[in-house]
Amino acid sequence: MNAIFDDEPVPGYPLPILPGHSSPGRLERMLRSGQFVVTTELAPPDSADPALVYERAAYFDGYVDAINATDGSGAHCHMGSLAVCALLTRLGYSLIQQISCRDKNRIAIQGDILGGAAMGVCSMLCLSGDGVQTGDHPEAKPVFDLDCMSLLDIARTMRDKSTFQSGRPLTDPPRVFLGAAANPFVEPFDWRPLRLAKKVAAGAQFVQTQYCYDVPRLREYMKQVIDLGLSEKVFIIIGVGPIASARTGDWIRKNVPGVHIPDSVIERLQGADDQKAEGQALCVELMQEISEIDGVDGLHVMAYRQEKSVPDLVKRSGVLNGRTPWHPRLYEGDMTVQQHMENIQ
Repeated sequence: MNAIFDDEPVPGYPLPILPGHSSPGRLERMLRSGQFVVTTELAPPDSADPALVYERAAYFDGYVDAINATDGSGAHCHMGSLAVCALLTRLGYSLIQQISCRDKNRIAIQGDILGGAAMGVCSMLCLSGDGVQTGDHPEAKPVFDLDCMSLLDIARTMRDKSTFQSGRPLTDPPRVFLGAAANPFVEPFDWRPLRLAKKVAAGAQFVQTQYCYDVPRLREYMKQVIDLGLSEKVFIIIGVGPIASARTGDWIRKNVPGVHIPDSVIERLQGADDQKAEGQALCVELMQEISEIDGVDGLHVMAYRQEKSVPDLVKRSGVLNGRTPWHPRLYEGDMTVQQHMENIQ
């Protein structure tokens, strides 16, 4: 199977870009067509075995529109985002390449943008990155040559002006849909929509937010976003995820920067006979409630160490309204992961 551009395997390369689009990718097409989308994250393996990547991606077949390949999330070492993208674009999956400013300077980052685009990655999420003090190697030297704003601007310049940041011309620009992160759930709340506006001005076309466990706060944020006219300029995908237990939730809110989990959520989990099942039920309820909020264009399901639960959560929530997102086996028939691996070797 040949490398493809984030789409069904079809003859011809590269694929055409529809009017008003900046990439040929499925995620952008779904959003611009008005579809409510679902994205998720693939936990990269602590392994050099590609089979683990294929197996984890297969969990999501038919349930998500794109998969984030995380880039050293939490400053922990895992298989890199670019490598995960290289493996999965060959099968036809729609990938969101995460690019963190923490670990590389602008020379390496611009090379990764070109590399990802050449492999068929059509969506890229530009992040500043978590501080090294939170991860495996607190003694590591953080780079932060760029921040998310300057990274967005550089990626947009490469795409729209066909030049590197230095001004040196590109033969072929990366055809990419640019994203950023947002967090409506931490103070100062009134500043959060203004922060989003700056990211949009820098080039963000979609955003994925931090976990939402506080729907009233989200409603207020979305009202401000709409009042600023931002909902007409950027697609907003809200982060959700199941909490395995009250103890896990309490640990997360105390130790993971930017995650807000209200006391009411912890109390609900504590009172459940099966806390894991209750955490999943809560996630389904949140997905349904959030999907009805004006200005919300999709959900980003982050099920850390619970990836196998994503299909059930999406199915129970009904947020896709009966739509089945494309996945490789729809094209190949009911092909197994092993058969996919044999095809690309």
